Amino acid sequence: MVQYLLIAVVAAALAGALYLAAAARIVKQYERGVVLRLGRLRDDVRGPGFTMVVPGVERLRKVNMQIVTMPVPAQDGITRDNVTVRVDAVIYFKVVDAASAVVEVEDYRFAVSQMAQTSLRSIIGKSDLDDLLSNREKLNQGLELMIDSPAVGWGVQIDRVEIKDVSLPETMKRSMARQAEADRERRARVINADAELQASRKLAEAASEMSAQPAALQLRLLQTVVAVAAEKNSTLVLPFPVELLRFLERAQQNQSPPDPAPPPDPGARPAAEDVVRPSA
Repeated sequence: MVQYLLIAVVAAALAGALYLAAAARIVKQYERGVVLRLGRLRDDVRGPGFTMVVPGVERLRKVNMQIVTMPVPAQDGITRDNVTVRVDAVIYFKVVDAASAVVEVEDYRFAVSQMAQTSLRSIIGKSDLDDLLSNREKLNQGLELMIDSPAVGWGVQIDRVEIKDVSLPETMKRSMARQAEADRERRARVINADAELQASRKLAEAASEMSAQPAALQLRLLQTVVAVAAEKNSTLVLPFPVELLRFLERAQQNQSPPDPAPPPDPGARPAAEDVVRPSA
């Protein structure tokens, strides 16, 4: 009799151990457990730690509550100004309602991925090329709103959306490079012309001051000679004043003799006053 009792106790202990092994569940700190009893959702969401379910009756679904980083595949599209681009992005999201993420959508990760791709294509078609290249913060906010609207019903919160890269065709890259080069050359010419204008104004002021003081021009000439001699050249260049050349030219014109009369032509007829008439 005692032997049968011991066998029953051992069998009960084994059955209890098997039941405990089948019913025991461990929920990690970053997870939440959603319990379905006979296919019906239980209201209580199991927190992290040790928990138990009824084997064969209840089923525990674990949902990760961490922030998920998901790359959005590159999408080809045409911008509003008819430029073909290829844009890829990255999306950060997390589950805030574990029960909705299990019940409301079959696979919330796949659903968020597809919604991100369609929203990215829509943003490309509504934006200009300049906005894609320089105004990405506004586009990121627009993408976040477009994806977050349906994701709220799935128990998912969109934390952030970032456009990573905008790929352009090679012809467009070359055109933009030529445009940027032409713009830089235009600005360089404008700056150079402005510098020439300012320099000419300063030179005109300097010439006006030097014309009032003739000694200043001589001092400037000597300063130029010193600057040239400081380079240790074997040849010394001495500028010749232009005013002196003009003075010599005027003096030569004043001292030049008058032009001689041309010689008489032997075949020419004498004038009337040159003919001597004989007296009667």
